[in-house]
Amino acid sequence: MRTHQCGELRPEHIGQQVTLTGWVATRREHGEKLAFIDVRDYTGVTQCVVDNTVDVRSEYVVRVTGTVAARPAENVNDRLVTGGIELQDCDVQILNSAEAPPFPVNERADQVAENTRLQYRFIDIRRERMQRNLRLRAAINSAIRTSMEAQGFVEVETPMLVPSTPEGAREFIVPSRQQPGSFYALPQSPQLFKQLLMVAGIDRYYQMARCLRDEDLRADRQYEFMQLDAEMSFVNQADVHQAIGAAVVAAAKAAGQDPGDIVKMTWHEAMNRFGSDKPDLRFGMELNDLTEVFTATEFKAFAGAACIKGINATGKAEENGRNKLDGMTDKAKKMGAKGLVWLKVAVDGTLESPVAKFLSEAEQTALKTVLAAQPGDLLLIVADKWDTTCEVLGTLRCDLGRPPVFEGPYRYLWVVDFPMFVGVDEASGRPIPAHHPFTQPHPDDLHMLEADPMNVRSQAYDLVLNGWELGSGSIRIHQHELQARIFSILGISDEEAQKKFGFFLNPFRYGAPPHGGFAFGVDRLVAILAGEENIREVIAFPKTQSGMDPMTNAPTPVAQKQLDDLGIRVLPPKA
Repeated sequence: MRTHQCGELRPEHIGQQVTLTGWVATRREHGEKLAFIDVRDYTGVTQCVVDNTVDVRSEYVVRVTGTVAARPAENVNDRLVTGGIELQDCDVQILNSAEAPPFPVNERADQVAENTRLQYRFIDIRRERMQRNLRLRAAINSAIRTSMEAQGFVEVETPMLVPSTPEGAREFIVPSRQQPGSFYALPQSPQLFKQLLMVAGIDRYYQMARCLRDEDLRADRQYEFMQLDAEMSFVNQADVHQAIGAAVVAAAKAAGQDPGDIVKMTWHEAMNRFGSDKPDLRFGMELNDLTEVFTATEFKAFAGAACIKGINATGKAEENGRNKLDGMTDKAKKMGAKGLVWLKVAVDGTLESPVAKFLSEAEQTALKTVLAAQPGDLLLIVADKWDTTCEVLGTLRCDLGRPPVFEGPYRYLWVVDFPMFVGVDEASGRPIPAHHPFTQPHPDDLHMLEADPMNVRSQAYDLVLNGWELGSGSIRIHQHELQARIFSILGISDEEAQKKFGFFLNPFRYGAPPHGGFAFGVDRLVAILAGEENIREVIAFPKTQSGMDPMTNAPTPVAQKQLDDLGIRVLPPKA
């Protein structure tokens, strides 16, 4: 039906008769006899000179045949790749008429309420921004697949109806009609199945897996999401990092980005320097230890504190008035800190703050030295437990200095040596695992598992990009004895382990190789590479933050007969 796409024509096509198909973007009168219509498809737009009697309006679907001609010099549009040409002597065939769209199919639609955009998503996707994002996503998916297959990975599809494992994130439950009273769950991840594939000898597995979690939605989370899921046999951490890193580099290059080197940092270093296990390396403002500066302090807020750290918000003293500083203090307290100390560096180098009078001259001098303070800087200090101090200052660091996601450079980071456990359950007194209970402990810390579990490191690792956690992985436990030891520490008896994980654990008695894996969120990666703050902008048909789909009205009630077939009775909502 067409000879060219709407964005393909150039001056070298002048004199050729061509046929275009697409949607009418705009119609403009040109005197009494002629009109201009811009015909659009996903590649761009071409201006067509048509008879004024042609009755077409915005979003009509048309087929236009005409001769490519040079635009008059005064009408050349340098903003368009087709801006130097137009179609003349046009014959227009209306393939379908259209009602007026609820919003313009251009970038002004960004100002339209999101619910309206999602209700008419099929129109929203016609826009250049959405076309670009979805086609970029396709290119990234293709690059990832090509990279994985070049490295010897085999794509295997795992089940969508799986047993419930309620220890993880909240699941979506699916009732079974043939087994009344029993339920499937939709997979949070293919974790158990991909490890079984290693027992089965697949050796290198991958999948562009659709996963589902019934968790509250936000800018970087949807109920359903796509992830690159991978598992490898006979590997260590470095092998996994190399394979996944190659796929990430391929994805970045497909998006026209230079990924640079993927650096590595331990969890403890990341927390100590940046106050986050997913640090954004694009800017400084690192945390500095001030404990020694205030060893002998008489300032009560600092005296005896386990950890004192500070950050220098360079040049931000003037823009942060008392109201903003009070807001930061309130935020620090809500996060668990006893308070927040702020000091501004005046033009003459003195420190201005309600607490400055409580600090000795030597302490003030040392403070400015450690934080490299200069006039106009804002100094923020927290004194508390190490983890609280780091987390509060890490949050304030991002609030004050983090660039928008679309600003480069792109800084990839492996965070390694996460803690094996993150706390103690008050009811049972047992350690709480930081990851799933199949994560391999660090070999150097095995002797501390029972005696000092909170200081045991795991062989878990995260991949971080510009402050966003792309995904997580670990080396898995493949030995029955070590797995039983971990279960014992967690208070899981042999009987309970068999009941919950028997289908997964039993195959490991038949020769499980050492193995490890990883999964990263494709939605998040594409969003960052597309320069989008919200993953909904790179998903064709996402849900709103409340979990609704304005286009299909999902979720919706179902017919009583369906509920009867499933043996389900719907109770009224709790008051």
